[in-house]
Amino acid sequence: MPQQHPRETGSPPGATATRAVLAHRCRAVTEARWFALAVFAVILVNAALLGVETYPGLVDRWHDWLRPAEHACLAVFTVEIVLRLAAHADRPRGFLRDPWNLFDLAVVLCAYLPLVRENATVLRLLRLARVLRTARFLPQLRIVLVAVARSLPGTLSFLLVGALLLYVYAMVGWVFFGHADPQHYGSIGRAVLTLFLLMTLDGIGEAVHSGLEVSRWSLLYYSSYVLLASFVLVNVLIGVVLTSLDEARETERAAPAGPVTPPPDEDRRDLLERIRAVRHALDDLEQGLTPAAAPPAGGGRRTPPAPPTPSVPDFDRSFS
Repeated sequence: MPQQHPRETGSPPGATATRAVLAHRCRAVTEARWFALAVFAVILVNAALLGVETYPGLVDRWHDWLRPAEHACLAVFTVEIVLRLAAHADRPRGFLRDPWNLFDLAVVLCAYLPLVRENATVLRLLRLARVLRTARFLPQLRIVLVAVARSLPGTLSFLLVGALLLYVYAMVGWVFFGHADPQHYGSIGRAVLTLFLLMTLDGIGEAVHSGLEVSRWSLLYYSSYVLLASFVLVNVLIGVVLTSLDEARETERAAPAGPVTPPPDEDRRDLLERIRAVRHALDDLEQGLTPAAAPPAGGGRRTPPAPPTPSVPDFDRSFS
């Protein structure tokens, strides 16, 4: 029988074991429900503080409380991102593969930059970006944001087609209505602005009546524009967004519920060695149970070989 390898118990030695224990403990904290609710509540408090700062009277009255509250929110966000980093101590690349982790890390680190801390406007915009972190804790909002990001290529194509359509109809409007209605079609810029507002069908009735005073062909101009701009293009944009929303929903469903921790290398080698030992033992056992039998010389009936007789110790000789 081949020699069996004893299984090593315990964590890998050295720094690897320390990182594994640290990651396990921090992961238990970051994946807890109370931790997510606490961070979500701090994000809402940060948003409320931003809203309070828009009222000068409240700022003058609560000036001594607003600044410490903002520092407390920043401290909570810093502790949160440190815990999330420590939860990936055994696999740092897993932290960098998540775009939300990179976004949270950038938002927190930028608050400590000297240029950002000295600029009140940039600091307020950065604090406003923290509100977007609610998408981490709201799956439906996360799906919508992912869908919007996925629809950007199709939206850019839509914008190019829409801009071409606006330019063509603006030039035609300037040619036919530039002298009669210079307020709306006096230049290419005014014509584009007028048609862009008409895309929402706001004031289309007044525009059609004003056009009929110039020419009856204006009815064909406005009807074709409304059909292409308000119905066809808008429906195409809605279709692009809905398709991206379905893709984002499928991606969210296919994503693993939790982090997948690969087995350590030592345990994997030990398991492979055990598998090889078992295979060798099975091969030896199979060879012992099926000995090779020579074929009979004659054409008679082949008799199966007799099973091997186990060796029995000679008790009489041993006691004599």
